[in-house]
Parts: sequence; structure tokens; C-alpha cells
Amino acid sequence: MPTQPDMMTENSPNQASAGSDHGSPVLDAMQHQVAVFARRAEQTRLGGVGQARNSMDRAAYLLLNRLDQIGPMGVKALASGMGIDSSTVTRQVAPLVDAGLVTRTTHPEDGRAVVLKLSQLGSARLEQVRSSRRELMALLTEEWSEEERNTFCSLLTRFNTAMHGIHPSTATDSRAS
Repeated sequence: MPTQPDMMTENSPNQASAGSDHGSPVLDAMQHQVAVFARRAEQTRLGGVGQARNSMDRAAYLLLNRLDQIGPMGVKALASGMGIDSSTVTRQVAPLVDAGLVTRTTHPEDGRAVVLKLSQLGSARLEQVRSSRRELMALLTEEWSEEERNTFCSLLTRFNTAMHGIHPSTATDSRAS
């Protein structure tokens, strides 16, 4: 696995503004690295390794993970917790129900409401994808110490929390991704 980072080049925006009063070199480097990460994450979808690689899209993974972490819940609660609207959750859950990964039941206290629950098949499938993603994270950070992994995870969590504070529609549970 290549470990060489996408370094700045002579044509990099960072180089042009590093000496200007308009930007900080480290902030320019950060925004560039975030852009590179976003591109690479989308290209590879960070879906893991092996047979489970890219076998579950991000939306499905986040929905299943949330149901696993929090437990059965209604569409509105799921949407609210993920920072998306109910119609989006309804649309994203439909194929998961069709695939048998999520079950829909009526709310025990309000028969009109629907409760979504991770099925046994969904739980097994989610663990398969998680395992593949853990393997990818291990591969990508195999030369890192445990302290470096912890620091990176801590800082990435902090970064995602700050992003959520500025753009709440990007909400995800820190345990979800």
C-alpha cells in the first residue's frame, strides 16, 4: 500500500499563497490534504479490503450502523440523529428492507408509527463490512504506532464534530463511520 502523501507541488495553491497575508501555510496545506482525502475516499469509497470491499454504500453503512448502535427507532428519530430529512431516510431504507437487512414493524405503543430494526442478516452483513473496513484501516496505518492511531482518530473525530457544528446537515454519529 503506498504511504507517500500527496505533497504540494510548484503549482499547488499553497505555494502561491504561503507568503501572502491572505492565508496560513498550514491552513492551506490542511485544506489541500482534506480535498485530496475527499477525492481518494470517494474514489476508493474506503470500503474495506477483500470480498466485502465496496459492497455497501456509505448511506447504507451509516444507517445500519446507527440502528446497531442506538437500537430500533422510527424514521423521524433516525433522520434527526443522522442530520438528514425523513424522506431521505425512507428512500435509503427501502432497499435495505427489500434486502432483508432492516425490518419494519409497527410501534408497540402507536400502531400507526413504523419502527426500523436491524435484522439478524443486517447485523451479520454490517459486521462483515466493519471487519473489512477495520482491515483496511490496519493496512493504511500499519506503520503507525498505537499512539499515532489514537491521536489521528481523536483529531479526526474532533474535526468531524467541528464540521458538524458549522454544517449540521453533515451530521453522523461519531461511531457511525
